[in-house]
Amino acid sequence: MTESLAEAFLEQSPDCQWISGLDGVFHRISGATGSLFGRPASELAGRPFTDVLDAGAAELWRARCERVMGGEVCRLRERRGQAIWYITMFPIRANGGVYAGGLAREITPLAAAEQELRYAVLSALKAQEFDRSMVAKFLHDTVGQNLTALGLQLDLLKMDIEPGSPESAAKIGEIQQLLGSVMEEVRNYHYELNPSTVERAGLRVALDRLVTRLKSRFTGVMHVNVDPSVKFDPKVAAALYQIVQEAVENAVHHSGCSTIEISIKSSRSGPLLEVRDDGRGFDPGDVGAGSRGLGLLSMEHHAAQAGVSLSITSTPGNGTRVRAVAEGSNELLNRSRG
Repeated sequence: MTESLAEAFLEQSPDCQWISGLDGVFHRISGATGSLFGRPASELAGRPFTDVLDAGAAELWRARCERVMGGEVCRLRERRGQAIWYITMFPIRANGGVYAGGLAREITPLAAAEQELRYAVLSALKAQEFDRSMVAKFLHDTVGQNLTALGLQLDLLKMDIEPGSPESAAKIGEIQQLLGSVMEEVRNYHYELNPSTVERAGLRVALDRLVTRLKSRFTGVMHVNVDPSVKFDPKVAAALYQIVQEAVENAVHHSGCSTIEISIKSSRSGPLLEVRDDGRGFDPGDVGAGSRGLGLLSMEHHAAQAGVSLSITSTPGNGTRVRAVAEGSNELLNRSRG
């Protein structure tokens, strides 16, 4: 009686439970598996992940099993269609071996609170964009112009006193050099903060400046390849630049990579951006890894603002790929020109 009741409990549970081996075979699985794995439990038992998931997802689950076999407890979040699942995977030691146990519970109703938090963060990002624009304007219109005027005044002063006091003129020359360095720093900050820089200078130029700034903090190799035949709607170009900036910053700070590749080329849908690194990678569903930090939210924000389709692919040990497609951008650009 107790055993049959326990079996009924597991089989009829709205949650999902399973035990698998390193080979990914479901030794036992029960509960509501349809939403998470796409098939009822009766069709999954005795079959490996590779039979029921696409190649990328199967590799990700295999890596998770490997982590669990090494003694790690994995806490994950997975989206399947409109459903969101919270998953815990943990090692089970029995019968002289180690297995991967899994518990999954749908938390879609709880995601509403998270969505409200996301909206709050996105609102803060919009406010930040406005502040950045105002600071950039201040640097250009006030600080930059005043520094330029000061430089001109120093030129005049130097010409006036140089015949009678060469030493004083030399001191003014030193001040001018220092002033030139300050003006260069102001220009760099203005380029970094100003959202219209891409529109004025062009996406390739803006990316080259970004790479130059990062070289002082990244000792690896960075490649930039932008197809010169690709035409950009200004709004899309600005969004792609922001996505590249966030993706590269994440790679530099968190991935431990030695190579970053940035490529933009044409596709049937519109401009296609890819940012790849050869770093340690991560599990996108890992709750504890902080993979959905502010950087990802910022990329999603800029992609949504410009109507760009964004995807991030990564597995532990295999680097990360950020892909953005400006679907329909070609038609939009043609209409604006017409």
